[in-house]
Amino acid sequence: MIFQELRKASLLSLVGALVVGCSTSHHRNKADEEVYAILSKAQKHVFNKDTKFTINTATNQQPSDSITNESLLERTNQKGSIHLNINDTLDYALANSRTYQTEKERLYLTALSLSDVRETFSLNPNSSFDSSASRQSDGDGLLNAGAQNSLTKILKGGGRISLSLANDLLKFFTGGGSTRSVTSAISANLSQPLLRGRGSEIAAENLTQATRNVIYQIRDYNSFQQDFSQGLVISYLSLVQQKERVRNQLTNFESRKANYEYLEARSIDRASSSAVAQAKQDVLQAETAHITAQANYQNQVDSFKTSIGMPAGFELTLDDGELETITKAGLRPFIYSEEEAYRLALKHRAEILNAVDGFEDQRRDLIIAADDLKTRLDFVSNASIVNSGNRWERLNFNDLSANVGLELDLPINQTRERNNYRRALISFDTNARSLSQNHDNLRNLIGRRFRELEQFRKNYVIQLGAVKLAERRVEENELRLKTGTLIFRRLSESQDSLISAQNAVTAALVNYQESRLRLYQEIGLLNIDQPQFWLK
Repeated sequence: MIFQELRKASLLSLVGALVVGCSTSHHRNKADEEVYAILSKAQKHVFNKDTKFTINTATNQQPSDSITNESLLERTNQKGSIHLNINDTLDYALANSRTYQTEKERLYLTALSLSDVRETFSLNPNSSFDSSASRQSDGDGLLNAGAQNSLTKILKGGGRISLSLANDLLKFFTGGGSTRSVTSAISANLSQPLLRGRGSEIAAENLTQATRNVIYQIRDYNSFQQDFSQGLVISYLSLVQQKERVRNQLTNFESRKANYEYLEARSIDRASSSAVAQAKQDVLQAETAHITAQANYQNQVDSFKTSIGMPAGFELTLDDGELETITKAGLRPFIYSEEEAYRLALKHRAEILNAVDGFEDQRRDLIIAADDLKTRLDFVSNASIVNSGNRWERLNFNDLSANVGLELDLPINQTRERNNYRRALISFDTNARSLSQNHDNLRNLIGRRFRELEQFRKNYVIQLGAVKLAERRVEENELRLKTGTLIFRRLSESQDSLISAQNAVTAALVNYQESRLRLYQEIGLLNIDQPQFWLK
């Protein structure tokens, strides 16, 4: 009965493999189904949430032969225009960013590797068939066919069980008839380590490590999402800042042009020729600064489009109101103290959590290296039934042969194992020092971020005062120039100070926002799922 079920299962698996094997989409969908289930379980374990995850895009859903260099070039050359605020930019980047897609695929591939290792410990059926025929000159012929079906199970405790069925058919044709010989065999084998390699801690280490690798990659992916989102917000604000710099330079150019026209008109009676020449030179310098700022802005826009996956041929416009919103919100405080931030980072920062768990991985490697120094002693057993005759279905279970025993491998030469163990000890010590250094680096990083945050806060306050002062100086100097009590160079210097202060105050605001968001991200508490998280 067991024999018939084994044979039936093997034949069905063979037929099923032949049928399903014709559909690559079936295999793709089954792989996705298993990987997404692995990631869903891991996300619930790590973050107590289940976020829908997929690596499918409009491109990778197409047949591979339809994706060509020409089709990719056509996308780059697409024309269009689009207006994005920060929220729109985040949504667009999540759907189109190449970097974001690569990170998703990296996570997928890590889970796929776990699927490979899981398969090692699954019940693995195997089926093979071979046949041959020959004919002699006298008309006699020979038909030889064979089939072998097996089931194998590797146990997490280190053991291995296998059950196999083999059929061989030999049929000989002669001029007077034919003869047939059928040989069938069913066998079962079991092996179990008793010393070296015994126990799930040793035998299933690759499964343990592959599972932990998924956890590490889940953390890294979550950290990447935070870093990507906050970086995108800051890049957007930096672009708007550069756009404001262009406007400031244009305003400065127009002011310098008005100064020149005023002095040129007064050159007949009161303005000196040197003042007129200085004003003309200021106009040219202001125009050059405006052109340079405009070119820098466009270069940044091009880089920004690439970072969010937008075709190069698209024209992107930004929402100037985002900078105004940030300005009105002011300097949002960081709600934790430096000591609190450090303690939170120890619990939530992906890099630290992975380093701590990696240290434990190294400890397990040390245990495995020590296990390799043990003597190998395995319990082995096997049983088999072989039947020769004309009918394979009839096996004589009374003709059962079985044996049990022990296999001993004495550790006479253990140079390789000894050296591997010593390497594992050194690696463990190295990893311990590295983990200690990670803690120190984190403490220093948090301290540096707090100092930067305070630095940018003070810079912003100072630059606000500098703008007001520069505006008053320009207004006063313009009046004094008209009354003839001021040389032109003083007005020019005050206008330069105003432009510098206007640009600096926006830069200080963006720097503060970046430092604040990065601090939240680096302790692992930046909630990018919250609407307008950069303002919260």
